[in-house]
Amino acid sequence: MGGESLARLFWTRVETGGDGPAQRVKRAGEWRTLSWRQLGGAVEEIALGLLALGRQKGELVALLAASGPEWVQADFGIFSAGCATVPVYPTYTPEQLAYIVSDSGAKTLIVEDAEQLAKALEARGKMGGLEQIVVIREYAGQERSVLTWDELRRLGRDSRERLSSILADRVASTDPDDVATIVYTSGTTGPPKGVVQTHGNHMAALRAAAESTRIAPGDEHLLFLPLAHAFARFEAFMGIHRGLTTAFAENLDKVGENLREVRPDFICSVPRVFEKVYAKILAGVEAGSPLKRNLFYWAIGVGRQVSQRQQARQPIPGGLALKHRLAHRLVFSKLHRALGGRLRFCFSGGAPLAKEIAEFFHAAGILVLEGYGLTETCPILAANHPDAFKFGSVGRAIPGVELQIAPDGEILARGPNVATRGYFKNHEATSEVFEPSGWFHTGDIGRLDEEGFLFITDRKKDLIVTAGGMNVAPQNIENLLKSDPFISQVMVYGDRRPYPVALMTLNPEELRNFATAQGILASNLPSLATHPKVLGRVSRIVEEKNAALPSYAKIKKFAVLPEDFTQDGGELTPTLKVKRKIVADKYRHVIESLYA
Repeated sequence: MGGESLARLFWTRVETGGDGPAQRVKRAGEWRTLSWRQLGGAVEEIALGLLALGRQKGELVALLAASGPEWVQADFGIFSAGCATVPVYPTYTPEQLAYIVSDSGAKTLIVEDAEQLAKALEARGKMGGLEQIVVIREYAGQERSVLTWDELRRLGRDSRERLSSILADRVASTDPDDVATIVYTSGTTGPPKGVVQTHGNHMAALRAAAESTRIAPGDEHLLFLPLAHAFARFEAFMGIHRGLTTAFAENLDKVGENLREVRPDFICSVPRVFEKVYAKILAGVEAGSPLKRNLFYWAIGVGRQVSQRQQARQPIPGGLALKHRLAHRLVFSKLHRALGGRLRFCFSGGAPLAKEIAEFFHAAGILVLEGYGLTETCPILAANHPDAFKFGSVGRAIPGVELQIAPDGEILARGPNVATRGYFKNHEATSEVFEPSGWFHTGDIGRLDEEGFLFITDRKKDLIVTAGGMNVAPQNIENLLKSDPFISQVMVYGDRRPYPVALMTLNPEELRNFATAQGILASNLPSLATHPKVLGRVSRIVEEKNAALPSYAKIKKFAVLPEDFTQDGGELTPTLKVKRKIVADKYRHVIESLYA
């Protein structure tokens, strides 16, 4: 008999959850709820369908779809069948899909719709071991070896009598050391590496998170990040582990609307979403009347005083508490309503969050708790807690995890959630970062303070060493510049160069407002981005932020790019982080002009 596993976790939750709400999704304009019992029925049919297709214990099933209830149903159907999941980002090209499916040896590929099916069929010739493709929706064709989602489930129902005892054995016999999933990291140099994660790795991470967070059965969260990313997948696993109601956003563009409809208790997000909300708030304030601006900045001032006392665990004096209630009613309540009105806190991960933005939201009464981890750590190592947080830090090590700072400043981690199996079929890459003693080299630079809070200062590989031999952490400078809502994205460059420079993109809404206020007649964004008044505005921002930097880290020159970075353009990862090498290569001529 096996021990703890994601499959056994799921079926225990279905048993205890019964008719309680498990999943919510908006279809045809209305929210529909699936109970734990109904979710269990769907997962059972999928698992039986996979067995009927001939999937053996330990075989791999690839999953290519946007975030939604079917993603989670497929994931736990795969686990229940004793197989392992290989997540694939829906933004990946046919070539990237072919590489991952071929490298992993996946036998079945589940895709979302006709668009993703076309991608899979284009890559079919390079996926030799693939036996069948399952399409979740929007497919009525007759391609050989292609099934619909309904056909897979019907196959499962029809096979129940014949295969139910085998399914029960697969669930019961899954061991903590069995592989649960192989997650390919989205590398910008060379092919992606498949991180081998076991059931035991994930169960350890979930137990530690349960000790570190105030989340209770029945709480509701709105999931909108891509489930192919380790952070969103962990959020979905938490939903099962803690008995939460998981509501799925329609898409990223509808998150604001869905927040107001779902009214979640908490959300998990990447910093880019918080940056955009922050920029939108400040743009609205600046576009308002002087009275409105003065009221807002008074309220923020009051909020900051309260925030500082809360961080120091000090009582709030009566007069300040009264002003804070007034500030909330007049100003902050609008923001809270826009985010649903019930948010107790937010989790931020996947990339560094600017300290200024976390402080701003807390002043407005919304606690953003930053955490830290990697795909190789399933995916959590440290986290801030509602009762123990420091803005600018990623919190303390979660229970069971040890953190250590190497002599060169690199963060090392060890714990039961660290995927010490390493990279699939890649012993060389594994031996580079996983020590036999269990220590994992994160590739991040950081420090631990006297209370055990971890501060990330930069990616080891991203560190800029100037021609003068000075180390510059680009992410710190980028976050500093992005704290002004006029700036959308920034990439700082300067390795082996005499000084750092910056490539910047601008917030379109702020840019248009500025152009109107300045009487600039140009209307299209590329023309506005090069207007002297706009460049003067950016120059003042750079000058102001440079004041907080040592001389060797100051931005000496910058260029404003004509359009924002996007996933479609290849400059952003699926979690909206800037791909430095791609941007540097794409705008090489611009960078060289800054050093001319």
